[in-house]
Amino acid sequence: MRGTPGKSTGAPAGDTIAAIATPAGRGGVGVVRVSGSAVGAVIAGIVQRQLAARRATLTTFQGGRGEALDQGIALHFPGPHSYTGEDVLELHGHGGPVVLGLLLERCIELGARLAQPGEFTQRAFLNGKLDLAQAEGVADLIAAATATAARAAARSLAGVFSREIRAVVDALIELRMYTEAALDFPDEDVEFLRAADVRGRVAAILAQVTGVLVRARQGALLREGLAVVLVGRPNVGKSSLLNQLAGDAVAIVTPIAGTTRDAVQSQIEIQGIPLTIVDTAGLRPTDDPIETLGIERTWAAVARADLALVLVDANVGGSIGEEDAAILAQLPVALPRLVIHNKIDLAGLVPRVEAGGVPERDVESAPAERHVFLSAKTGAGIELLRQEFLRLAGVHEDMEGVFLARARHLGALRDAVAQLEAAAGHAAAAKPPLELLAEDLRAAHTTLGTITGEFTPDDLLGTIFSRFCIGK
Repeated sequence: MRGTPGKSTGAPAGDTIAAIATPAGRGGVGVVRVSGSAVGAVIAGIVQRQLAARRATLTTFQGGRGEALDQGIALHFPGPHSYTGEDVLELHGHGGPVVLGLLLERCIELGARLAQPGEFTQRAFLNGKLDLAQAEGVADLIAAATATAARAAARSLAGVFSREIRAVVDALIELRMYTEAALDFPDEDVEFLRAADVRGRVAAILAQVTGVLVRARQGALLREGLAVVLVGRPNVGKSSLLNQLAGDAVAIVTPIAGTTRDAVQSQIEIQGIPLTIVDTAGLRPTDDPIETLGIERTWAAVARADLALVLVDANVGGSIGEEDAAILAQLPVALPRLVIHNKIDLAGLVPRVEAGGVPERDVESAPAERHVFLSAKTGAGIELLRQEFLRLAGVHEDMEGVFLARARHLGALRDAVAQLEAAAGHAAAAKPPLELLAEDLRAAHTTLGTITGEFTPDDLLGTIFSRFCIGK
């Protein structure tokens, strides 16, 4: 397990890393970043002049024979006041892959080695410049698929998520102090715990962690998005609905049943939530081997989906027929679904939302399976469908306070909630079992510490940082 960042762990003495920090390909500017004890030797070998700290210096980058490799800007950030906490050099030159490769090779000649993915940020974490949640915020900001997700990742990087976790941990530490003290005075433990209001404190911390978990779920949704699969019989309008949602003709639409043979997907965004919409082959009995393969891929897409849109033809009475009911019955029980009654323009119906036969005004208290009446051709009712996406995802109108979260954060928060619920049960007993109460509080403290990196196995750290891009 790790201890507090920056105390005893860090890069080996004398170990210096270098990497190209800008994306592959050609660009106007490219950056080579170096961090470690050999930065001074790299400056002497490439810049051949002293650099003022944190000031941009226009210079010629020189090779091993004194030849000019490029002309650009050199920036020196002496440690510990740098991103990694070590001496850092950035060489900003022209963004051609060949010239950047030459600069990187020169840095390696002068004592650096090629950095591993995420190694600069890992050193920042190990040297106490960032906690683990902030470090993950760096990668999430780079990978953000929407503006809302980018803002949420920036909040995580700025420490919003970490401060919420630390506030809970501080309250836990104080509560553990009272509990451990009560263990030292067994004859007075009940009165001691009552005087400290341990029961109320546990309840307050539990409510606090539950609130963080709710917001973290929203952040995880911003990061991961939703995979939505369109299923139904042939020619019910799945491809037309995909085109309407995407705002472009991404799928071929014809009146010929079975036109779609393979899964076609499109990325869309609804109020900052990224959605991957997958159009699939129509489901029906067939002897056509190609169509059969398409149907197999339909069910494979269903298995990976977070939400199924089951399309039925509203022009055949507005109800679900036997074939449609059979498709619904084959969906995984736990998979959320919306039944889409398409072609209301032909049926003479109006756009609306129903849930188990309940009108739209009562939809909040209705059963989980909802029915949306719309026209993929005219767009009528599409906005109702978008609102249903958000409703099923549990998205709040105000996403500005949300921080980006990962699956491991959600798992830790759920575990902490369970541990605190157990602690609440013990604290409520007439004669609290102090050893069990103390153990539950200790477990919750340790679990929450894995989020910020206070207690994190080294193999998990390796997994986390290996998913970063090289040079960051």
